[in-house]
Amino acid sequence: MLIKSFVSVGLLTILLLVGVSYADDFSPEKVETFFKKWSPTLCVLKFTQTALDPRTGEEQQQPGSALAVLVSADGLLMTNGYIQRENISSSNFRAVVVQDEKEIEYQATLLEKPRDVNLSFLRIKSDSPVNLPYLHFLENAAMKLGEEVAILGVMSENMDFHPSLSLARIAAVLEQPRTTYCIDIPLKLGAVTGPVMNKQGEVIGVTGFELSANEGGDLYTRSGHPMIFQSGLFMHYINNPPGERLEDDSGTEEAWLGVFTQPLKEEYAEYWGIDKPGGLIVSTLVPDSPAEAAGLQVGDIIRVFDGQPIVAVLDRDVLSFTKMVRAKEAGARLPVEILRDKEPLTIEVILGRRPRSTQEADEYTDETLGIVVRELTQDLRTLFNLGEDVQGVIVRRVISGSAAQIARMQPGIIIMSLGNTAVSSLEDYKEAIAAIEHEKPLDISVFARAGTATGFFRLKPRW
Repeated sequence: MLIKSFVSVGLLTILLLVGVSYADDFSPEKVETFFKKWSPTLCVLKFTQTALDPRTGEEQQQPGSALAVLVSADGLLMTNGYIQRENISSSNFRAVVVQDEKEIEYQATLLEKPRDVNLSFLRIKSDSPVNLPYLHFLENAAMKLGEEVAILGVMSENMDFHPSLSLARIAAVLEQPRTTYCIDIPLKLGAVTGPVMNKQGEVIGVTGFELSANEGGDLYTRSGHPMIFQSGLFMHYINNPPGERLEDDSGTEEAWLGVFTQPLKEEYAEYWGIDKPGGLIVSTLVPDSPAEAAGLQVGDIIRVFDGQPIVAVLDRDVLSFTKMVRAKEAGARLPVEILRDKEPLTIEVILGRRPRSTQEADEYTDETLGIVVRELTQDLRTLFNLGEDVQGVIVRRVISGSAAQIARMQPGIIIMSLGNTAVSSLEDYKEAIAAIEHEKPLDISVFARAGTATGFFRLKPRW
């Protein structure tokens, strides 16, 4: 159960968190009243998060969760802006809300992210109209240094995302470049975007963090300290919600160049005697890639790609180039302007189709030997420096107590043959195991590669 009763058990949580020094302004009676009124507007947002490594293009997926608040009766949600970052994408949103003391899970659609405040908005999807409790914000509320506030949030998953309330003070008021209220307590994840109430029980804003420069912060960046986003910063987005975020067409094949790069920072440009920093240094070429076929070399500096200048000077700029390449069509012929030994050169590349990554690779659970194996993908070949002459499947997991574990096999080992059968693909492996299960030999020899070494494992399955 994700969110337990907002009132009955919740009061104990509140009383434990209310400090003695706050008793005059936030008595237990006041706290209980505020909690009963506003806690039904909290919900738990669940989603799938995909992180993209800008250097390799490899994607990793994991489940995520965050506090969200209802800001309209028809299901507009507001949450922290970290679910929409340059190298992180989130999808498959579900919002768990409490109605009539019952948990209901809705699908939700992510909206375009505001540019001037680190918040994200979503819209609940429902076949029938909804009428949900929502936050009413006090606009233009000026806070004073030392003033007490109450913050709603939810506890961690192992505490069933139980709603909670904590108290804080305004620790600093920064007037420039915009009024910013800093609070004196650290924020746990379940309190980020938590409603902030004054001693009258009015909701004056939500908690949050600004993005750092590396995370895309710009004009109003004051990152690293918990603060209050006062309602004036986001009320216009509630009154006029952003449009739906455009999803990529999953049926479109992404293009691929086949290089690992790093930005041409000022110190590199100075060292090499290049007048202007900005660009991408080719640090690695993927074998048999479009980049290699076009004649790109390690050390080349990409300055212009298909007519678009590349001005990368920060590590995060590499991701923009990765996205730029992927947005092109596989098979497209494009000019690439580079510097080679400080001399300008233009070459033509024919983009290929992006190979499947490790996360997209097919895998097979072999219950006979007790391992999970996965096909060798291009990113793994690059990671382990494997040429195309190395064929096989890679061990992703060894099942505890299995014949493979007893034989001391480890994840990362590449199986190249089973018995007398060569293995160059997942299908080869499945066929070899099927033959072994039919013959039921007392032991099985496995020829494998571990790092740069090759050798045999001898496994004794339990028939």
